[in-house]
Amino acid sequence: MNYILFDDYSWENLLPLTFTRPTSLIRMGILTIHEKWEKRLGSTCFHLTQDYLADQFTLKTQEQNIMINGSVLPNDALVEQIQHLEKGQALVHQDEIIAANVSKEQVSEFTNKALRDIDIIEHEGAVIKLNHPWEIYKYNGEAIREDFELLTANRESQPLSPTNTVIGDHPVFLEAGARVECATFNTTGGPVYIGAEAEVMEGSVIRGPLAMCEHAVLKLSAKIYGPTTLGPYCKAGGEVNNSVFMGYSNKAHDGFLGNAVIGEWCNLGADTNNSNLKNNYAPVKLWNYREEKFLDTGEQFCGLIMGDHSKCGINTMFNTGTVVGVNANIYGDGFPRNFIPSFSWGGAHGFKEYKLEKALEVADKVIKRRNRTLSESEIRILREVFQRTNKYRRF
Repeated sequence: MNYILFDDYSWENLLPLTFTRPTSLIRMGILTIHEKWEKRLGSTCFHLTQDYLADQFTLKTQEQNIMINGSVLPNDALVEQIQHLEKGQALVHQDEIIAANVSKEQVSEFTNKALRDIDIIEHEGAVIKLNHPWEIYKYNGEAIREDFELLTANRESQPLSPTNTVIGDHPVFLEAGARVECATFNTTGGPVYIGAEAEVMEGSVIRGPLAMCEHAVLKLSAKIYGPTTLGPYCKAGGEVNNSVFMGYSNKAHDGFLGNAVIGEWCNLGADTNNSNLKNNYAPVKLWNYREEKFLDTGEQFCGLIMGDHSKCGINTMFNTGTVVGVNANIYGDGFPRNFIPSFSWGGAHGFKEYKLEKALEVADKVIKRRNRTLSESEIRILREVFQRTNKYRRF
């Protein structure tokens, strides 16, 4: 069967994180949603996403296709029902389409409202559906535990050096090449996963659950509160609490980051801090691109949401519930505004537009540090994001 992960309305709710990717390429736990489905289905999954992302994230169709909502996290019960869907059947949970078995002709016109002449099957079990950015860190603990079981089942960890201290009953699992010395792990709250060639430097103190993907690094004496995820090649230091780094991003120095989601290719300067709790303890409001206004999250703790390729200088302070777009460059003293549009340059003293060609030049330099080159399709995506977000840069 041909599996296709599709974007629904949640793609727009999840901006700016999804400006540069389909919803299913958001990382929660150890894996992206896309990787979770592929692991459980034992099959390649393709993407039905926004037109401007289609060159980078391909779609392949066959005569019959299983469409799966890319904002839904898989579990055993869902996978079993989806694999047994017959032609013309759809799996639905609380009026949301989870999956459908459709013809090649139906794929191109597939939307949440476009199912006609189809047999609806209600899914009665639990479903985690990602609708808003703060849900990424909110459900990250459950996602880490699910991925940990999936990736480590019937496998043995690499040995943990006796220089480390482990408290608690959940395991610490090391993939090949992981390096961990003189660290303290408290696994009472959940497991710790250390990916291939990842490193935990001396003096780090970690409370699980924690996921470190391949080549991730915890710097000297880092203080990590779970549930936290460091995506591939990320570096983290200082104090981090219940945060998710998608991949290739750095917070390498002291400073506090809490209840945050950081995209790819970001860099947080030394002593960057974010507030994750308002002084009056009220629920935090967060900018929503779909509604084009601040919406009440209903959450007391909400810190920083940052899109891909954004950077901030040393001593940057982010207020509670700050949303930073794609390719923003923030610096200076004081608290900048709590919605910073994509391709913005400045800080609390004011912003101007970050020149597109200069931003692309910097993005290419950053990516080359990982022995990659900014591809033509990635450049086209960033150019499109620049155009789409122009209306917000009225400085």
